[in-house]
Amino acid sequence: MKTHFRPVDLALISDGMIQIPAGIVDMRDDRMKEQWLVPIESFYLAKFPVTQDLYFSVTGQNPSAFLGEKLPVETVSWQEAVIFCNRLSELLKRTPCYSLYPEAESITFNAQADGFRLPTEAEWQFACQANVKQVRYGEINDMAWYKENAHRQTQPVGRKQPNPWGLYDMLGNVWEWCTDIYDETVYGSYRIFRGGGWCDEERSVMATTRRRSHPGAFKIDDLGFRIAANLDF
Repeated sequence: MKTHFRPVDLALISDGMIQIPAGIVDMRDDRMKEQWLVPIESFYLAKFPVTQDLYFSVTGQNPSAFLGEKLPVETVSWQEAVIFCNRLSELLKRTPCYSLYPEAESITFNAQADGFRLPTEAEWQFACQANVKQVRYGEINDMAWYKENAHRQTQPVGRKQPNPWGLYDMLGNVWEWCTDIYDETVYGSYRIFRGGGWCDEERSVMATTRRRSHPGAFKIDDLGFRIAANLDF
């Protein structure tokens, strides 16, 4: 694949963001057998997962195992995803949402900044479900790439049906990193990812499925991310 540097245009980024309304999402953890409600403020979420051409335009790198400009970027760690968000914010003259402290191996999150960020887990699930109370917002073959139809790799974004709010590939194709820590008391700094990927069975490709792993060390060819922003971005 021949990839070219392209200038990053705020207008193009803005056109690719969907405003998600305020609401309340019903969260659950089947492992812990817990349920809880989370209020959601209105925010913006990208229509597509971050593609390889956008990732390369911002970072000059493409770590993906499957190559194609409109394929979702994958094989990125949580830390690499937030570094991308910060770099995109800086390129577009926005305030970065994350402060990185390599010496302490820590990252702090500024939820009020006007830059780009990963969605919280609750935001991600609320946006994915789009007021549909079932575990999926449609028939799985119509709206998701998964083990039975993905031909053993990622697929170009936007080829399946969007959810009712116009978001594509929320389920299947690649899992998506979220900002949140999973359970600090048990898993330390492990971060959450959601949505299922191209190599997953149908039972894993649901709006409520939760996974977690190490924010720096874990990267795999069915895990990517999409960007979010506050309303004032």
